[in-house]
Amino acid sequence: MRREQTRGRWELAVLLGILAAAFWGCWLDGEQAELADRVVRLHVIAESDRPEDQALKLAVRDRVLEVAEDLYPEGATMEQAKAVLERNLPALEEAGREAVTAAGRDCSVTARLECCWFPTKEYEGFALPAGNYTALRVVVGRGEGHNWWCVAFPPLCLGAASETVEEATEAGLFTRDQARLITEDGEGYVLKFRALELLGELKGFFQGR
Repeated sequence: MRREQTRGRWELAVLLGILAAAFWGCWLDGEQAELADRVVRLHVIAESDRPEDQALKLAVRDRVLEVAEDLYPEGATMEQAKAVLERNLPALEEAGREAVTAAGRDCSVTARLECCWFPTKEYEGFALPAGNYTALRVVVGRGEGHNWWCVAFPPLCLGAASETVEEATEAGLFTRDQARLITEDGEGYVLKFRALELLGELKGFFQGR
């Protein structure tokens, strides 16, 4: 009898843990979706993993971000940023090709705005949870090398010209709760985001993806 009671309590504890995790996972999933409506990610893909191609990827990144920074109207909203990037994809491609030519290389650069899945990523001063985001996707040559991920809008990854999350929040691009979520001190928020990433992988597994 005692063994059955112990097993029953253990099963109840496991069930409550699963329910709590599912509830928390759904909440965080919703938070990620709201964040995704407020940022345009940047996804730069190198031609290969050779050191020279990885270096070229970073040169293309820098030039594309430099041009993108000048495209946004003052006080741009998310929709305005997406629209201006969409209109100027040829100019962004040309900027990438300028970096390629300056490096003495001869390979293509393509740019498009599309929905991409991103893993949990930590940046200087903030992190973003895994999930689907609108992204400026720049592919160098065959695009068979490692990626470089960051944020094109708000301009949080533009070197000396970067905004901070606090500045973007003051401009109305993030809510205070969203700013706290992505800049929380310590590793706790990153662990939460990685748990969301795992939850997404589990959902994909059970859905046969």
